[in-house]
Amino acid sequence: MKKIAILTMGVRLKDEKGYTRFGYLAEFLTGMGYQVDLITTTFQHWEKAQRDLKKIKKDVKAGTYPYKLRFIYEPGYRKNIDPLRVISHRMAAKNLKKMLEKGPSDGKDYDLIYAEIPPNDVALAAAEYAKKKGIPFVADVNDLWPEAMRMVLDIPVVSDVLFYPLKRDAEKVYALVSGVVGTSDEYRDRPGENQNRNIPKATVYVGNEIKEFDRGAEEHMEKTAKPEGEFWVSYAGTIGTSYDIRTMVLAGEEIARRGHPEIRIKILGDGPMKEELENLTKDRKIRNVEFVGYAPYEEMAAYLKQSDILVNSFVKKAPQSIVTKIGDYLAAGKPMINTCMSKEFRTKVKKDGFGINIMPEDVNILADAILKLYQNEEQRFKMGQKAREIAESEFDRPEAYKKIERLIAELTE
Repeated sequence: MKKIAILTMGVRLKDEKGYTRFGYLAEFLTGMGYQVDLITTTFQHWEKAQRDLKKIKKDVKAGTYPYKLRFIYEPGYRKNIDPLRVISHRMAAKNLKKMLEKGPSDGKDYDLIYAEIPPNDVALAAAEYAKKKGIPFVADVNDLWPEAMRMVLDIPVVSDVLFYPLKRDAEKVYALVSGVVGTSDEYRDRPGENQNRNIPKATVYVGNEIKEFDRGAEEHMEKTAKPEGEFWVSYAGTIGTSYDIRTMVLAGEEIARRGHPEIRIKILGDGPMKEELENLTKDRKIRNVEFVGYAPYEEMAAYLKQSDILVNSFVKKAPQSIVTKIGDYLAAGKPMINTCMSKEFRTKVKKDGFGINIMPEDVNILADAILKLYQNEEQRFKMGQKAREIAESEFDRPEAYKKIERLIAELTE
């Protein structure tokens, strides 16, 4: 039985907020016959608090997890963009190195290490250990640092100096990979940008379990019931710098001004800009925009299915490509308005026919797009059908994640 370590700083464990990609992957590979250690941090990124390890140990004893959990201490931070986050990740990287050097508790060495990047320094600690042990290292690229950091701070020379350590660590990791999994083609190909190496690589969208999505939505449809006569245009995800929620708020105001108060803008999620945008809504007395707040996954699924249009809303400079929520948006079977400027995703939206691309940060353009789809029920229906088809064929984890297993099997033969 091959033994694998999966390293992630952002996994959602039982009853927590967050992303499920790596927890699912650990369970999936265990089911495929691998012995899996899921290594994560004591700090819960979405809760911004230390985990209750005593409770987790009880869950482990109760058989909640089919794989082994290992925790590295991380002091934590208050905000996503925070100097303390840099310090916190640095300490996590040091503690990871110590943990790996001690070896697994059962004394059996790993045959492969699979680690998400970013954080770059944590991934580097894993990559250097794998090199030392002569075992394969696979990077799961789900964001680009420091590219994404320039959304918040882009000052000539100053940013170059501040972000140099992130860039340096990323290139070191990319030079050490034995294989690459990317959550988009762009992310998959980034490690090879400055490397001339022929290594296995695969694009595996973050995706979701469509059966779980459907079941959760069905259970919460009554709770999220849409009042008769309302038309919902929804966003689900982080309310932060990269996401153009301000334009959605003001487009709601513009749509109401044009005589359509029945079109409601629903904003699901939380983030550093939520309070500011809520205040904007209150100050301008915009009554057709609602900040729903964080909704558990099953409830979010119901909101998406109840909606009439979904908006993948990004600002112009956002470096994101095919993000986590896309699988859920597509599974909902609704038309999508996309403002993300990723060439890869804009091409996919057009080619696959599940939505329309528009330019970001323009209130009138967004309002026009919403009203055009509002007035064309047949087009919405066809786009929704296409969305669901793509979700089932390309984003459903039980099938899509087989690509990861095949890459791991190739590297550990």
